[in-house]
Amino acid sequence: MASLQTSSLLFPASSTLSCSSRRMINAAIHVPKVPRLRFTNPKTATKLVLEGLQLSDGISNTYQVAQPKHQESSNHIHSTTTTSTATIQLYAILEEVADRIEMHINVGEQRNNWNILLLNSINMITLTASVMAGIAGTVGDGTPILALKLSSALLFTAASGMLLIMNKIQPSQLAEEQRNATRLFKQIQTQIHTLLALREPTEQDVKETMEKVLALDKAYPLPLLGAMLEKYPKKFEAAAWWPKSHGVQKPSETKSRMGKTNGWSEDLEDEMREIISVVKSKDFEDYERLGNIALKINKVLAISGPLLTGVAAVGSAFVGHNDIAAIAAVAAGSLSTAVNAFQHGAQVGMVFEMYRYCAGFFNKLEDTIEATLGEQDLEKRENGELFEMKIAMQLGRNLPQLRELASKSASCRRNGTVVDEMGSRLF
Repeated sequence: MASLQTSSLLFPASSTLSCSSRRMINAAIHVPKVPRLRFTNPKTATKLVLEGLQLSDGISNTYQVAQPKHQESSNHIHSTTTTSTATIQLYAILEEVADRIEMHINVGEQRNNWNILLLNSINMITLTASVMAGIAGTVGDGTPILALKLSSALLFTAASGMLLIMNKIQPSQLAEEQRNATRLFKQIQTQIHTLLALREPTEQDVKETMEKVLALDKAYPLPLLGAMLEKYPKKFEAAAWWPKSHGVQKPSETKSRMGKTNGWSEDLEDEMREIISVVKSKDFEDYERLGNIALKINKVLAISGPLLTGVAAVGSAFVGHNDIAAIAAVAAGSLSTAVNAFQHGAQVGMVFEMYRYCAGFFNKLEDTIEATLGEQDLEKRENGELFEMKIAMQLGRNLPQLRELASKSASCRRNGTVVDEMGSRLF
């Protein structure tokens, strides 16, 4: 229509010819119903109206102009499809994470019930056998003493076997493992929800999430046979439930002069290095020491319980022949009950697992800071201010307290002393 109006203004005298041309052009244009052609140059439009010879070329040009938009739309659809695929994959992982949470909750409750039921059963069996051995020592020769001796010996033997199994699997420690796994899987679930709420996920997000899930599966296995964690390792080792970073350099001590980029500055990097130093020298070493103590106590108790019930079983077999056998059977049975009650009632295995988790938490904190500082490109790091806030919250501190701790650590290091404060206020 713009071309028609231009032609009428330029040639007002030839109204008949113009109207005729207009009708012909309108017929040619509207029958195919092609998109309207717009020209920024009035001379080109006037030439088309007068000559009427470039109509087909104009339609072709219009199609060619619209073609890049179609290609751009196709590219956008393809990009949306790729992003949607990553989103679908992440939702599939989210479903599996929710299923694992439910499994670990159910298995944790089951193994906690094992600890309670086995503890009560073994103690009742041991006490009953001790009473029977004591009664057999006061009864004269004959059939009654034989029945009591046999029953007492069988009960002590059964208690010894049950104690060996219970000490091997450590139900209280297993239950704590499932509680830790449940909490960590819930963290992954929350991270996935946060990612989906903030932005479109990528293939790299899907890969990293899968690695986290598989590493957690390996750290806290569900089956007992073959995959169960060693309950009595030779040396205390912290738990590790996160995938190790590959190819990430450790932060260098050399300081590069820089301004504040992506929330990072030299002062913040120095602060993170001091936090690592405090966590390694105070928190991790303290929990490593406590973990070794708990491990030694658990080993001693695990050996003492079955050994005492075995002595009681042998002593009950000789009840009636001398008084020492009866005394040994009753005393060993009573001590075995006390040892079993302390080991599994106080849940020493659970305490050991708690120390493993806490030490692993500080190791993970150290790895996270080192991996972040090891990234040389500041723009690829997580925002420095946000990262500082996360570290402060994980240690149970606010930002001023975290900076004060880093300043105190730097001052003590310059003076050649050790900081007298733990890094974490949570554990």
